[in-house]
Amino acid sequence: MTLPLPPLTAIRVFEAVARQQSFTRAAAELGMTQAAVSYQIKLLEERFGAPLFLRRPRQVELTEAGERLAPSVSEAFSLLAQAYASARGDVEGVLTVSASITFATTWLARHVGAFQIRYPSLAVRIEAVNKAIDFARSEIDLAIRHGDGNWPGLCSHRLLPDHYAPMLSPKLMASAGGVKQPADLLDLPLLDPGDYWWDDWFALFGLTRPTPGALPGQLRTPSAITRGQIRPGDVRRGPVEIPCIGSQAFVGTAALDGQGVAILSRALWAQELAEGRLIQPFDEVAGDQSFYLVYPETRRNLPKIRAFRDWISEEVTRTTCPGGQNAVDARSHAAE
Repeated sequence: MTLPLPPLTAIRVFEAVARQQSFTRAAAELGMTQAAVSYQIKLLEERFGAPLFLRRPRQVELTEAGERLAPSVSEAFSLLAQAYASARGDVEGVLTVSASITFATTWLARHVGAFQIRYPSLAVRIEAVNKAIDFARSEIDLAIRHGDGNWPGLCSHRLLPDHYAPMLSPKLMASAGGVKQPADLLDLPLLDPGDYWWDDWFALFGLTRPTPGALPGQLRTPSAITRGQIRPGDVRRGPVEIPCIGSQAFVGTAALDGQGVAILSRALWAQELAEGRLIQPFDEVAGDQSFYLVYPETRRNLPKIRAFRDWISEEVTRTTCPGGQNAVDARSHAAE
């Protein structure tokens, strides 16, 4: 036996109040009076047979029953919106993408114009922030995240591997007289010395990154002096370390200006390397994380989500895999 559903208006009001956690904000969103919102919630609670909200001063909270009901109601409205948009076949409106400052200012800024040309009726808005966003409490449609690809409740599509290596400008390379072996980097200014990538990269060559103020003999391995590589009293540039604020966007810009050696993700600085504005003297190291396109599982069939997902997968393949070999690993991680 199918139970009769409560009025759709009451359900819609419930979803808005649960999301906004406020009768006042829900009323403003729905274009209703606060009294009308309260009346609809009262009708729903009478039909449900139990309170759905705890009324607090200046705010409301979901009861245990409300907590159980709210996610399914939100998903149902999301599915309705997707079905409506899919039936219309439209790819229009506004698409809001969240990405880290580095990804937004390097890779995405250079390529998003191609997406805009393909879908001129869909305006793209990019939010460059170095933090994970809550899809349930924001207007973000999808995001570019850095990690292992496992985020419960989200679809994730691997875009770019995180392979990193030291990079420097031709100007700095010339002033150093060339960089022939990894240990030579220890005589140059290091940008963002707190980045653990430096320690991991140097460790592969049996080197230890010096601390500021180290003596010349401490710049390389302890046996460097005994092997005659460094003579007592030799002083070149020294282990000068230039601190940055932890974003590749700023570190990479400083490296382009010749201020020091940066350890950067090759995928994000491929254009500067191809143009010769940055030099990568040694092989990169494969990191254990990657850049992923992510969005809520419930939005997977939304036309504008599908459009951006398909486009960025093609664009990554086109720009990173000569010959058309697809290196994009698309994986979907849904909530259990």
